[in-house]
Amino acid sequence: MNAHPTATRHALAALLSACLFWTSAASAGSARDASSLAGTWTLVAADVQHPDGSRASDYGASPKGLLLIDRQGHYSLQIFKAERPAFHAADKAKGTPDEYKAAVMGSSTHYGTLAIEPDHDVLVFHIEGASFPNWEGQEQRRQYELKDGVLRYRVAARPNGDVPLSVWRRID
Repeated sequence: MNAHPTATRHALAALLSACLFWTSAASAGSARDASSLAGTWTLVAADVQHPDGSRASDYGASPKGLLLIDRQGHYSLQIFKAERPAFHAADKAKGTPDEYKAAVMGSSTHYGTLAIEPDHDVLVFHIEGASFPNWEGQEQRRQYELKDGVLRYRVAARPNGDVPLSVWRRID
């Protein structure tokens, strides 16, 4: 016996609504691909979690940063410690060893392409260029969470066990 056409349409509409609800709920905390992160992001926090579980600022009290992602997954990321001292000489080539150290340790920049593994909530940075040359050509994977226009991720642990934590807010 065949079901009434109206009942069938209602049943299909209810099933479709349930599927759409489940899909949107499942992806609420993660992006599906890099294009969903496209835009301009400003740094909210650049912290570090120590092996003992304590947390501290990694780039000073008021770090500055910008993350740009285009729809094709190209990105550019910059983080700066606000308290970096200016060089005494007006010429970057005439800095002191301490000035060079503060400039390098007070910044982290890199660019390349970004991919997302949504089933694992992982961002994959394919680094083409970086202020730390050892990262160039690397793939770095970072656990992330995206919620209410805020992107949070954990960088792989450093050799001393510290885990950098970055928080970005979408501004466009």
